[in-house]
Amino acid sequence: MNKEQTTHKIDSISELHHLMGIPGPKHPLLSLVDNAQLKGNKSNTIRSITMRFYGLSYKEALNGKMGYGQGYYDFDEGGMIFTGPNQIIGTYDSHTSHIGKTIFFHPELLFNYPLGKSISKYGFFNYELHEALHLSESEKAIILGLFSNIENELSTSIDEMSQDVLVSYLEVLLNYSQRFYKRQFITRKVINHDLLTRMEQLLNHYFDQQKPLLNGLPTVEYLASQLNLSPRYLSDMLRSLTGRNAQQHIHEKLIGKAKELLSITNLSVAEIAYELGFERPQSLNKLFKKKLNLSPLEFRASFN
Repeated sequence: MNKEQTTHKIDSISELHHLMGIPGPKHPLLSLVDNAQLKGNKSNTIRSITMRFYGLSYKEALNGKMGYGQGYYDFDEGGMIFTGPNQIIGTYDSHTSHIGKTIFFHPELLFNYPLGKSISKYGFFNYELHEALHLSESEKAIILGLFSNIENELSTSIDEMSQDVLVSYLEVLLNYSQRFYKRQFITRKVINHDLLTRMEQLLNHYFDQQKPLLNGLPTVEYLASQLNLSPRYLSDMLRSLTGRNAQQHIHEKLIGKAKELLSITNLSVAEIAYELGFERPQSLNKLFKKKLNLSPLEFRASFN
């Protein structure tokens, strides 16, 4: 009888190397490996892994699938994927080709560096696999050049400047990735505008079906799940299109619905608040004053 397959937790980069049966990392907190080395593990009981560190991987076009979370992604175009600490990552299937390289770096690498405090701004570490970054040829050259610089630095003897240099290269790599994602949002504007339309329809349906009375306020997580996107990707995509993130879009919809009810009904502010999903009327008042510099009652009075 086969042993039950499990998700294996990996605390260190050295542990990952050992699991994959490859030589130990040249730096304890950062590693660059050929993807071909990541095709298997020593135990057939491991179904997936979760790591306490970051990963950013460049992959050429694949002829197979990679597991991620609860599903698989066909990497037909190739590109870059990013994983944050504690995300569940599946294994490749047996027919996948492994062309490309992956950098793993531990959060401890960034201690006492500005990047350690600002890394949360790189939202792509919270994207889903199907929200991968697809690179043009010129972008690919830049990314691979930075991978090569990091690889060369890892091949030199460690000295007092090694970590400074590695973190600097890493920050440049992340900044370029951020730039290229913004380009991708622009070049896929038609698709993204369709997502924006679908999101508006979801919000309208949410209120038309009186779901706030049962489920409370609509959330970014709810909208993202309905659109098959990660919450962070949805917000970043919307910000690139409209200048506002997903939560701000929800707030605008709430204000619009509140204005409508204040204008055409005699419902009290408390009744309107509960109908829209607020737990307390004060929350509607606070949002109204923040957005319009008016209270709901002052807004209603302006129609008399």
